[in-house]
Amino acid sequence: MGAGRVSWCRVRGPLAPWAAGYERWLAARGYARLSVRTRVCQLARLSRWLEREGLDVWELNEQSVELFLAARRGAGYVTWVTSRCVELPLAYLREVEAAPSAAVVVSEGPWTGLLGGYREYLVCERGLAPLTVAGYERVARLFLEQQPGRLESLTAADVSGFLARECPRRSVSGARDLVASLRPLLRYLHVAGLIGSPLVWAVPGVKDLRDRSLPRGVEPQVVARLLAGCDRRRTVGRRDYAILLLLVRLGLRAGEVAAMRLEDLDWRAGEVLVRGKGCRQDRLPLPVDVGQALVSYLQRRGSSEFRAVFLRMHAPAGALTRMAVCSVVHDACVRAGVQPVGAHRLRHTAATAMLREGASLVEIAQVLRHRGIKTTASYAKVDRARLRPLAMPWPGGAS
Repeated sequence: MGAGRVSWCRVRGPLAPWAAGYERWLAARGYARLSVRTRVCQLARLSRWLEREGLDVWELNEQSVELFLAARRGAGYVTWVTSRCVELPLAYLREVEAAPSAAVVVSEGPWTGLLGGYREYLVCERGLAPLTVAGYERVARLFLEQQPGRLESLTAADVSGFLARECPRRSVSGARDLVASLRPLLRYLHVAGLIGSPLVWAVPGVKDLRDRSLPRGVEPQVVARLLAGCDRRRTVGRRDYAILLLLVRLGLRAGEVAAMRLEDLDWRAGEVLVRGKGCRQDRLPLPVDVGQALVSYLQRRGSSEFRAVFLRMHAPAGALTRMAVCSVVHDACVRAGVQPVGAHRLRHTAATAMLREGASLVEIAQVLRHRGIKTTASYAKVDRARLRPLAMPWPGGAS
């Protein structure tokens, strides 16, 4: 099959030399034969439009693509008329350096330089994940844009005023996130010498009701139904079964499951490397049943160019995301006919199960990789058998 000639469509024009490679690129990412055919035909139409307009492939960017889509809409077409439709051909052409890279849009403003330094601080010094950094940066921009004067004159009253304006617009959890995101900014401003005194103390805490309730795990019979609902005759069932076991038996977070790579599994030592929050890495023993579930899935999954353990079943091929792991738990609940729970509830389930089996809080903290024992101490409240002798008798009641 020569360049520019594919199985179903003849691609003419500026994009012809890349048509065959585009077909192989799509097939390697798990797209079905019919999907590949459809997308190659789309590439042919884009190439013919470039030829009519007298444009070269290097002139293919967001602006020219929008003109292509507008031309299709103007001609009365109802398919391939949104920017999402051309994400795949653009991604391929940029990957092979046939088209220019996407223009980086930098929002210029008085705080651009400061925010860049703050971003570097969060990544390099604090070791935060990109999603967390993005959230902290949004709060930082919101705070800085509301400061009328110079940072040297920033006072506790300015911090209080910002929180007084913003917190009422949010829920309790939203206000808690806002406060948690503001503290690192104030800490950075002081460390960088941009404000004279640390103002972290000026950020009050948000009333937290979490410690007034018991950590909510999932009952063992519900866990059994979740696991039994995975059809392990299929690859997706084996994958979901292994994911659920990692959540229930090791108490991993959804993001930690998604981040697991093939080289993290040490079969000889019977251990797994967990890539946790704040770039922390810990090794945990791999229970036999969890290891068997992983082997069963990986043997069925086969080899892949991706190093992630858990992959998507549908195109485009690639690693599962944190949200996809959460969706696995949700779908398992639907199959089992139980009330849907979040992936973090299974982490609570692992902790309460260890407590029932007699594990100490220190041992649970080691498995869950808590930074402080105070976080693990909340699970002591679910051990009613040990707490009952400590309860004060009701006044006037039976002794």
